[in-house]
Amino acid sequence: MSWSTIDWQDIRCAESEGILTITLSRVKRLNAFTVTMASELIEAFTAASEDDTVKAVILTGEGSTFCAGMELAPEAGGNVFGLDEEMRPTLQDMNNRLDDPEIIAGVRDTGGRVTLAMFDCKKPIIAAINGVAVGVGATLTLACDIRLAATQAKFGFVFGKIGIVPDACSSWFLPRVVGLPKALEWTMSGVLVSASDAIEAGLIKEICGDDQLMQRAFAIAHAYTNKRSPVSVALIRQMMYRNSALAHPLEAHKIESLGIFYTSLSDGKEGVSSFLQRREPDFRDPASAMPDFYPWWN
Repeated sequence: MSWSTIDWQDIRCAESEGILTITLSRVKRLNAFTVTMASELIEAFTAASEDDTVKAVILTGEGSTFCAGMELAPEAGGNVFGLDEEMRPTLQDMNNRLDDPEIIAGVRDTGGRVTLAMFDCKKPIIAAINGVAVGVGATLTLACDIRLAATQAKFGFVFGKIGIVPDACSSWFLPRVVGLPKALEWTMSGVLVSASDAIEAGLIKEICGDDQLMQRAFAIAHAYTNKRSPVSVALIRQMMYRNSALAHPLEAHKIESLGIFYTSLSDGKEGVSSFLQRREPDFRDPASAMPDFYPWWN
């Protein structure tokens, strides 16, 4: 896939040495999130998941702001969240009609649809948070596997201040990342969280200087993918997210047994041989060649 030739409106994509960089690109509006941006991010993460030339993804923002949250300017027109105010959806609708185009377009949270696409992605995702990230700008990063932040970065889960609830599946992600007490504190107070407080709470892995942020993100992306089996990386990512929520370790054991069995027939065999022969591995199986038991959660 020729990423640089796609005519994106609210994002930019560039692939280099197997690393795809997705940049939120509405710099004059502080990269504020739009329905168009959501659609483009879903398309980009879905395509990256199936593109075997892409080994990992870095998500960042253009300029000095990562994302200032949802675009709330009056010129956005209609419901700023892109929702159909004539509808009156029920939980039954969400359970039975989730993929109905009417529900997708008129009811479902756009940020949540993006983070679900990120959650399903077969590639590691690293957030390089180059500045302020508030609202959906903050919750969007929670679906990334690693979060790095520039020194001046700040995070704001400010939904209560504008009378709504957290989005982008953050009521699932945030307590898992920072713990329930901290998630409650941040979302109910809406306080701006500094990079130093974020690293203390476990929200981010490292604080980087502006000139080092992307360099460090690329270094981590390569560390996760160089001399690694793409199938192994994809399965590990999904196992950690999905199996950790299972009710009993026996359920994880079933999936791990299938994973070990099938990877041992191909790249696992090469990995063992290269280890014994003291040479670099030559993994051949792309992430698109997943074992038949994948996706097990369906």
